[in-house]
Amino acid sequence: MKKIMAVYDTDPFYADRFADFVNNREKIPLNVISFTSMERLLQYAEKHEIEILLVSSEADRKEVEDVRAARVILLSDGSRDESGNEFPAVYKYQSSDSIIREVMACYGEGPIGIDCPLFSAGKVIGVYSPVNRCLKTSFALTLGQLLSQEEKTLYVNLEDCSGLSALMNEMFRGDLSDVLYFYRQGKYNWARLSSIVYTWGSLDYIPPARYPEDLCQMEVSCMADFLADMAKSASYKMIVVDVGQFGRMAADLLEICDTIYMPVRDDTVSAAKIAEFDRYLELSGHSQIKDRIQKVKLPPGGAQTRGKSYMDQLLWGELGDYVRTLLKGGAGDWEKE
Repeated sequence: MKKIMAVYDTDPFYADRFADFVNNREKIPLNVISFTSMERLLQYAEKHEIEILLVSSEADRKEVEDVRAARVILLSDGSRDESGNEFPAVYKYQSSDSIIREVMACYGEGPIGIDCPLFSAGKVIGVYSPVNRCLKTSFALTLGQLLSQEEKTLYVNLEDCSGLSALMNEMFRGDLSDVLYFYRQGKYNWARLSSIVYTWGSLDYIPPARYPEDLCQMEVSCMADFLADMAKSASYKMIVVDVGQFGRMAADLLEICDTIYMPVRDDTVSAAKIAEFDRYLELSGHSQIKDRIQKVKLPPGGAQTRGKSYMDQLLWGELGDYVRTLLKGGAGDWEKE
């Protein structure tokens, strides 16, 4: 059973809209319930456990304290200084996604013990290729977006320089570096993860590490453990991992993947690299991975547009059509020629 986040604001329409947004998007493993009056909220709290109370800073403080909730977070309109409050505050007039990230950050840092809810392990899909300039990231983003239309999906990019901030036109407040820090410190949980997650369309994603050193200094086996643990402790049915330039060590990451897509090219050098990687898998004891690798030849003109329209083109251009066909068990027409 999901834990409860209760939302009360002096503007009842605000609370209702916020609850509808979060419940429909399923961004967090909490059931969000809105309340139009403090009296009803108090009555509900007498019989139900409330994990998070998100309440207007204008609400009567004594009544707020009477609500039995594990964690109280204020919704502030910015008209007063909340720094001296005993409760943390988030600014209410920002996107619901931003509010959720800030609420989860406050919740994750709280003094209460936070156990990860029990979920069925998500499926990990790896996207990797020893070939450069093969549309690997474009393919992974398109795959994640299309999967997210059917199942709750998370995209994780492990490249040193992904360019995702420019592609998404977003300045990230947190990223994979923060999540990895929490994991190494033994402080990782679903609340901290939710405080980092951003959304593109229906696809959730963790912004890539801002410091390449955070990836280089982490052993590949530890990264594999992190991804496997995340698949078990998060509410995502699908986790698409855009594997970075780990070289041959990428095999240790691919071991945890249920399915692996490998974009390939037909030129002589690319074919030689693919053949060398295949031989390495055999010689290093990773031959069983080959059964899970599906090599894909992507449309040569699948993603050529630059600028703001690029992300839209991924879904509605030739590459998007190709991935839709691929997920249905087929192959692009150009590949059959």
